[in-house]
Amino acid sequence: MTKSTAKTSFRAMVTSPSTAASEAGAQVLRDGGTAIEAVVATAAMLAVTYPHFCGIGGDAVWMVSDRSGKVQSFLGIGQAGENACETITPGTPITLRGPGSTLTTACTIDSWQHALDHSARHWGGTRSLSELITPSIALAENGFAMSASQCFWLDFRKDEFEKWPGFAAIFTPNGHMPKPGETFKQPDLANSLKMIAANGAREFYEGELAKRIVDGLAKAGSPITLNDLAKTRTRTVKAPSLEYGGVTLYAPPAPTQGLATLMTMGILRELGAQQWTEGDADHYHLVVEAIKRAFLARDRIADPDFNLDDLGEMLTPDVLKAAAADISTSHAMDWPHPFRHGDTVFLAATDAQGNCASVLQSTYFDWGSGVVAGDTGIVWQNRGAAFSTQPGHPNELKPGKRPFYTLNPGLALKNGKPHLLYGTQGADGQPQTLAMLLSRVLDFGLSPSDALAKPRFLLGKTFSDANDSLKLEADAGPDVFDALAQRGHILREIEVQSALAGQAGIIRIDEDGFVDGAHDPRSDGRAIGV
Repeated sequence: MTKSTAKTSFRAMVTSPSTAASEAGAQVLRDGGTAIEAVVATAAMLAVTYPHFCGIGGDAVWMVSDRSGKVQSFLGIGQAGENACETITPGTPITLRGPGSTLTTACTIDSWQHALDHSARHWGGTRSLSELITPSIALAENGFAMSASQCFWLDFRKDEFEKWPGFAAIFTPNGHMPKPGETFKQPDLANSLKMIAANGAREFYEGELAKRIVDGLAKAGSPITLNDLAKTRTRTVKAPSLEYGGVTLYAPPAPTQGLATLMTMGILRELGAQQWTEGDADHYHLVVEAIKRAFLARDRIADPDFNLDDLGEMLTPDVLKAAAADISTSHAMDWPHPFRHGDTVFLAATDAQGNCASVLQSTYFDWGSGVVAGDTGIVWQNRGAAFSTQPGHPNELKPGKRPFYTLNPGLALKNGKPHLLYGTQGADGQPQTLAMLLSRVLDFGLSPSDALAKPRFLLGKTFSDANDSLKLEADAGPDVFDALAQRGHILREIEVQSALAGQAGIIRIDEDGFVDGAHDPRSDGRAIGV
């Protein structure tokens, strides 16, 4: 198991930010399972081993393609509760943590079964949800060595989590702040997963577990009802696309920000990215400026069930050309715009038959809302905090509505066949990281591991810096810093391979069927080939 893998070695691969999770998926591939089955096994393991970034109390967004290049998106996104509006005041921001942020349902479990049904119907899949989540149940019940990442985020929130219902009892038992490598058990979560294994995915939404979830959330002060859970379903939708450098890039549609990622790449295409020098000041400057234009257009994105705006205009030639023409090669646009926070995990797999799945799974912020749903061990997401309370805003909170979503896993076809699977953790950082990775792989021919190891940036406010600065990893070099400063960028140097730069993964499938890939050196994960 290595951070990157040799092209000549493998026909199938899985990648994730946790080695234990990647190994669970790799075992499915070794046994002849499909890419979707491998991803479900990996996702279930991550729901146990990475509770700070994802879990079954959250959502998942999928991009899948069969070997013939038929691309689809599965949107496992929960909707606002029927009583959600009763808990907020119009014009007043929604609370970011606690019960006031638990305004939407959670669709991760339903998305797993939805994807498995697709695998069984179209890819010859035979594995059940029960079989695939059994290893994660054992890990939750018997314990695992806690990651440095989990300990970091627990320590980071130590002054906050005592206020989160049910949280401290699970994650700091007896008041003990754990250290990396200590054994961590989650018996309540294990019992919830056992109920799902025994009774199927809809146990989470319509069974005894659903009743326990709603009871626990209600006691904490959440408006989520049993009727809300019963209405929660994954949707299969068409994915928008963009031609770029000999490949076709696909992203999930609204309400995700996938269109913003595609728009960024479309602007780079118009700017002639292939003519630049990789890693010089022009490269960073123009990607940053393309991101700014895409983010200005992104505020239009909202649940299409409630928003009649023609979002496809974002990718039209005239719009992309105009955005590119607006960019100065010598001056940076001022950037006083709000930053959207959020953390998640990226995981992907391709199987020996050439089928692929690229997935992001999240509870929104690190540790989600912080609210544990009673005795279930399930930390609920705070995705409701992504809604606006401004009347008339495209993303205004309404019952049954899905919020604007930062998750946007990617998939690219080359000559009509799957070629790249990619994605990253990091909310607003996702399009930024993906633009640099795709530019390096597609424009400059870097390998997945080399592209992931290169320095990256993050534009805007973060939890550690309230300034609207351009945060750039130190190994970009002093010449780049000086040249960007001269163009008007407000810079802050961050450490090499900083956690702020996201945790990304890439799998590349060549036309001969061999694969290579890597997970971010900024993570605890691996890409494992079989």
